[in-house]
Amino acid sequence: MRSPRRIRRTALAALSAGVLLAVAGCAEGGDRTAKGTTGTAEAKDVLLQPLASPGPGPFTASTARAPASPAPSATPDSAPPSATRTVHRVSGAAPGLYSGSRSVAACDVERQTRLLADDKDKGRAFAEASGIEAVQIPGYLKSLTPVVLSVDTQVTNHGYGGGSATAFQAVLQAGTAVLVDGRGMPRVRCACGNPLKPAGTADGKAAHRGERWPGYDPARVAAVEPGPRAATSLIIADTDDNTWIQRTVGDSGGRDRTPDDPPPFEPDAELLFPSPGRPTESAPPEPTPSDPSAPREPTDPGPGEPSDDSGDPPPGDPWEFEEGVPDVAPEPTQVLPAEPDEPAAPDEEPMEAGLGDAFTG
Repeated sequence: MRSPRRIRRTALAALSAGVLLAVAGCAEGGDRTAKGTTGTAEAKDVLLQPLASPGPGPFTASTARAPASPAPSATPDSAPPSATRTVHRVSGAAPGLYSGSRSVAACDVERQTRLLADDKDKGRAFAEASGIEAVQIPGYLKSLTPVVLSVDTQVTNHGYGGGSATAFQAVLQAGTAVLVDGRGMPRVRCACGNPLKPAGTADGKAAHRGERWPGYDPARVAAVEPGPRAATSLIIADTDDNTWIQRTVGDSGGRDRTPDDPPPFEPDAELLFPSPGRPTESAPPEPTPSDPSAPREPTDPGPGEPSDDSGDPPPGDPWEFEEGVPDVAPEPTQVLPAEPDEPAAPDEEPMEAGLGDAFTG
């Protein structure tokens, strides 16, 4: 029987479609706003944003509900301010990437809509950075799902200033409340109302600026990529009892339910990347028929049972020898054609005389 750890690795490999791939830095290109402003979207500086900090240039006041305290990483908070990073690209459809409490929304979507509607300039800049029209903001926000980040996640954030949005790279702390779309992409940070886009290009060497939280590790940061298709629900971790929740996309938790077919592993941070300092575990290879350490025994048909050449279909190569079998020529398993008849006597009719009968029907 497979161990739970092997089941976890197998399920994650399928879900991620090679989807849990660790790379140095991010492969996504920088995101530009509708006005063409890049700001620090492609810069080497990465701003660390604790879950409750609004950060620079907030679009609105916080609409995040009281977040659950995230479990800090086992890594000590002693890394230098500039270090080689490893950003793990994770599919937005991966179970456990997001979390929350059953029937409780992480963000107040209606209040977020009102705040943007009350400030026309910020509403217009928000819409431009999100790739929509200002009149579409209410419907757009209602189509998103309020959840909580389960791991530290890099995004392209946007600050508001001078009437427009300016993009910059940021790492959001695990526990940050966000609104995500149907493909699992973070689109709004609820602590400040800022629009979010995929992480931009950053080199392995990056200056991490801002307030560091306990357990922050630059080698354990996720960058979300769109799921393979638009989903109707997300599988998130229940932070209250470490179980699974199936949350309908665009719903604030009122239709939460237990998945009919839950993932075959526990919802914890080990789903996305291994613990620091822990060597990668690999299951021992299963023996195969060609493994010399596990030779196959020849089949004994038993005494007194005559061989029947017209029985089972022949194998692809009936003359192949198996390892460990004595050096004896095997019996052929194919049915050989019958021996040709003796040549016709000279006084018989030649072959051409019978060709006409062969085509007369």
